[in-house]
Amino acid sequence: MVERWRLLDTGLRDAFYNMALDEAIAIARSKNIVPNTIRFFRWEPSAVSIGYFQSMEEEVDIEACNRLGIDYVRRRTGGGAVYHDRDGELTYSLVVNEDHPLISRDFQKTYETLCSGLVRGLRLLGVPAEFKPINDIVVGGKKISGNAQTRGMGVVHQHGTILRDVNPKLMFTVLKVPSEKIRDKMIKAAEERVISIKSYLGREVSFEELKSALIKGFEESFNIRLLPGEITYFEEQMALKLKAEKYSTREWNFRR
Repeated sequence: MVERWRLLDTGLRDAFYNMALDEAIAIARSKNIVPNTIRFFRWEPSAVSIGYFQSMEEEVDIEACNRLGIDYVRRRTGGGAVYHDRDGELTYSLVVNEDHPLISRDFQKTYETLCSGLVRGLRLLGVPAEFKPINDIVVGGKKISGNAQTRGMGVVHQHGTILRDVNPKLMFTVLKVPSEKIRDKMIKAAEERVISIKSYLGREVSFEELKSALIKGFEESFNIRLLPGEITYFEEQMALKLKAEKYSTREWNFRR
């Protein structure tokens, strides 16, 4: 019998709620309140997220973000600073119990397994994606998806980006760089290292088309059935509490 997972599509939400809901789902899964879950979401307004171990002041141009109305938040997962564009990116989050057959004690193997759904989905769109260790998905050697993972409470939480379109100039306006001279070099390097679905296919791919392909990719790769679901009352209340008391606070976002 095919295993059934929950599918959530929470649309456009602010950075603090998005990160709070990720943690709330992980808590709910750890208590067996909800099944294994895949969520799609976007960022309103656009935002920068930094990895758990990073410094906000060192990674993000706060002044530029404030000027442009861009949020900034610390993730509960590791990895580097990421610019999340409202219209250029789809983000996914995956929460699964740690003793699931898909999960290995080896982080690297688990990344590859969990990213296989994204790889399959992108290929269904005609984008020849491949997994690249440690945690990237590439097309012709150029990055189209970055992923981060954390474990705790008996669950694995992985989330990541899928670039529908990309604007390296804006990316390096909000990420901190040593100087203008280096900024230009980094923009050029990003243009050579990063690719989007739009630039590869030469056409706009709607968010709905992208989500449909990824749903099919996850179902085929994991041998599961994704059933559209709702956020539970427990998750919503927990997310609102975590947003207010953690993710929107200076203590969390600017901790050293």
